[in-house]
Amino acid sequence: MIDVLRARRRIAPHVRRTPLVRSTWLSDLAGGDVRLKLESLQVANSFKSRGAFNAVIARLERAEGRPRQIVTASAGNHGRGLAAAAETFALPLVVFTPASAPAAKLDAIRRHGADLRATGRDYDDAERMAKTFARETGAEFISPYSDRDVIDGAATIALELFEDAPELDTLVVPIGGGGMISGVGGVAKAINPGIQVVGVELEVSHVFQDSLRAGHLVEIEAGESIADGLGGNADPETITFDLIQRYVDRIVTVNEDDLEAAIVGLVEKEHLIAEGAGAAATAAVASRHVDVSGRSVAVIVSGSNIDRTRLMSVLAT
Repeated sequence: MIDVLRARRRIAPHVRRTPLVRSTWLSDLAGGDVRLKLESLQVANSFKSRGAFNAVIARLERAEGRPRQIVTASAGNHGRGLAAAAETFALPLVVFTPASAPAAKLDAIRRHGADLRATGRDYDDAERMAKTFARETGAEFISPYSDRDVIDGAATIALELFEDAPELDTLVVPIGGGGMISGVGGVAKAINPGIQVVGVELEVSHVFQDSLRAGHLVEIEAGESIADGLGGNADPETITFDLIQRYVDRIVTVNEDDLEAAIVGLVEKEHLIAEGAGAAATAAVASRHVDVSGRSVAVIVSGSNIDRTRLMSVLAT
């Protein structure tokens, strides 16, 4: 908890305290008191900015000045957040992404001045290339999820949740590499050990659900999804699996129809834009894959970096 409090102090000048707003739409639909944590309104339009700024500032503190070049892999949002942090502190950054990453994310990475390498077949391939680059050049690899500073930055979300709504008894959190749910779940359980922490993965990509069933981290064959930020395998050495085992009560999955319906619902009912990954937790509640009736619930809307053409296509269906 001390590291998370330290992270909040570090990143406060660089990120937003995002609102927690009650959703009448979801509350009526699910039969609970449902609130949306709008990380879609965060700096760089994603929760990833919290971990990115904390990771950069923490490394500057430990290096007592200027660390060497940094490199990362990203489906887009972590790369954008880290590019903003690197630009703020004048650090050289290389970002590897899938070639198919949304233009809204890639364009922003370029605008912040990072060296973008959008050449990966998928996220797993981009991560392999980033780690190879780190080994060959001596650059420091900052994982978008398997990094203690990144996790502590994401965990600051939980501090805000309980300050705004101490009565919360359920959190619904999307899972990609597991960094956010590891941090948020750990802080939530420290504050309220009885709180239910529910993770949301994709029907076409659910590495942690499978891994929990197996009792060890497994490799999956991930399918394509509108929620590009949630797909793929976890680093075999990730620190998040143990944290998910400890802090997450259960994991549910959502399909593509659920995700599209949630994006439409957020636009029509809440006048909010969310990308596929950002709408995953909303989709789990709206489709009733997780029962929150009679409960006090926070649903994390994790990002809004969706291409205009993709959004128009979803809204037109």
